[in-house]
Amino acid sequence: MDETEFMRGRVYGADHEDAAPRPGRRYAELVGGPLDGLLLDVTDGPERQEDGGVALPTEIGRHGPGGRALYAPREAEPLCFDWQGDLPPHR
Repeated sequence: MDETEFMRGRVYGADHEDAAPRPGRRYAELVGGPLDGLLLDVTDGPERQEDGGVALPTEIGRHGPGGRALYAPREAEPLCFDWQGDLPPHR
């Protein structure tokens, strides 16, 4: 199994041993970019940027450790978040 297949359907930010979706929670699928295929728990609403997107810390994006991947919900499909690009670490 390759890394992409391993990550698909797993919850972003969850512990690797327990990354399956949980009953009673709402998830958005991350589409494209370094976190493609992961699920984002949106039950309590993710912390959004001014443009409505979310900046998710990741070590596998363009900027490496400390970088963030920016995703924004699709207008017609709010439970699909499309990759908008990578952001450098906060300074």
